Parts: sequence; C-alpha cells; structure tokens
Amino acid sequence: MTNSYLTRYAWMSIIAALATIALKAVAYGLTNSVGLLSDALESLVNLAGAVIALFILTIAARPPDDEHAYGHGKVEYFSSGAEGALILVAALSIMIAAVNRLLNARELQQLEWGLVASVLASLINWVVARRLASAAKVHRSITLEADARHLMTDVWTTGGVIIGIIVAAWTGWGVLDPIIALLVGLNIIWTGVQLIQRSLLGLMDTAWPLLEQQQLQKVLVAYQTSQTQFHALRTRTAGARRFVSMHVLVPDSWTVRRGHDLLERIELDIRAEFPGVTVFTHLEPLNDDKSWQDVTLDRP
Repeated sequence: MTNSYLTRYAWMSIIAALATIALKAVAYGLTNSVGLLSDALESLVNLAGAVIALFILTIAARPPDDEHAYGHGKVEYFSSGAEGALILVAALSIMIAAVNRLLNARELQQLEWGLVASVLASLINWVVARRLASAAKVHRSITLEADARHLMTDVWTTGGVIIGIIVAAWTGWGVLDPIIALLVGLNIIWTGVQLIQRSLLGLMDTAWPLLEQQQLQKVLVAYQTSQTQFHALRTRTAGARRFVSMHVLVPDSWTVRRGHDLLERIELDIRAEFPGVTVFTHLEPLNDDKSWQDVTLDRP
C-alpha cells in the first residue's frame, strides 16, 4: 500500500481536529474553565500535526529516483519529530494558562453544556485515533503512529479535565481546575519527548527491535552449517521500509550458480517473514582470509 493511499487518514485527522477545535472552543466559552482552554489549545496542535502529516505522507509516496534510490520514506521521521515539538509547545501554553488561572481564579459557569461539548470532541478523537493506530500498524507508518498517539493523548487529556471540573464543581475547590491543567501539561510533555526520541532513533539508522532481530536469526539458523556461515549482519528502518544486509560465506569449490541459488532461498525466506523488507546479500569464499575482514562497517 502506497503512502498516497495513507493521505486519506491525514485528511481524516484534519477534519477531526477542526471539529474538536470548534466543540472545545464552545466548551471553554460556556464554562470559562482553564482546563478546557488547555484542551482546546492541544487541539490546535492536533490540527497543525495533521497538516504536517498530510504534507509528509505526500512526499513519502514519491517513488525512488536518481537522487533518492532508497525511496523517500525516511522523511516520515521529520513529521513525528515536528509533531513532538508541537506537543511540547502546546504543553508550555497549557501550563502558562494554568499558572495564570491559579493567580487569578474565576468561577466556572454552565458546566453541563460545556462538558457535553467536550465529551463529543473526545469521542471524535477516540474513533479517529483508533483508525489511525490500526493503519499505522498495518502500513508501518510512524507519521500515522505519531498522529494516533497525539490524538489518544488528547482523549486522556479531555477525560482528566472533565473529571477535574466535575470534582471542582462538586467540592467547590475551584483550584482543582488549573491544577488539572498543569498535570495535563506534564503528561503531554512526556508524549512529545517520546515522539522526538523515536524520530531521532530512526534518523540515526537504529537497528530493528530486539524481537524482530531474533525472528531474523531464526530464519538464518536454518541455513547455518559447517559449509555456510554469516557475518556483517545489519538492519535498519527508514519510515515504512526495512532493510537488512549480510555476508554469506560458502566453500570455495561452490559454483556461482549454487551460491546464488542459496542467496535466493535465504532472501525469499526473509521476505516471507518480513513482508516488504529489502535484503542485500554478499557472497564470499569461506576459506579466504579477506572474507573475514568485512565484519565491521569500515573495512581495515
């Protein structure tokens, strides 16, 4: 499935953001709650993130060319990193508004209708987040994953704000409203930091997760004998694409065809275990000392 297909999910996120911004603005206008104001501010960031996701997925959908022989999928890490940064900006805005409300307390108003609007906005975000998360898992898109996580954070944020407002109204402790907003800001910061960290790891060509590396090893073990050895095994991920490279050492007496047939079987089994993976194999003579000098990235 191409990234051009995935842009429909970015459009879904944009529409959801516009709808929730309107609902949360109404909720804040009715209640005068800084907690709901913080929730509305986060939805503005959701909109910005969704627009960035649409732009990035459009670029990622471009086919490989002379200047980008491995495709454009790695650009997705810029989207998740940018969304992480936007989340941090939203968190800062929320916390500033909360501190200001602590210093200048105001009475909450028309809570019933304001909370109804917030619940509707939260339901929209929950449905869209589930759809995005499902698509991200199927298509291995970190852009959609970042957007889904951001929306789900918004759902939990709204839930916390609603509970805080209800408790504040029931107990008369108006100070709970800005305190809840501060806690929301701290939670959002954690989400933003995680997204930025994930993006940096992807840009640094981090190896596959341990579980996937173990699955890869199981495939290779089936071929490892006294006549067949492996080394220089490397893995990396670039957006939705996965890459693996290795050297396969076989006896000097083997014909080129026999060695090539072995490589074809190995690559076929790896692609069966990891659909869509790009595999690079290099055949070397087992008894040649030079073959064992290629273990590291930089050959001595």
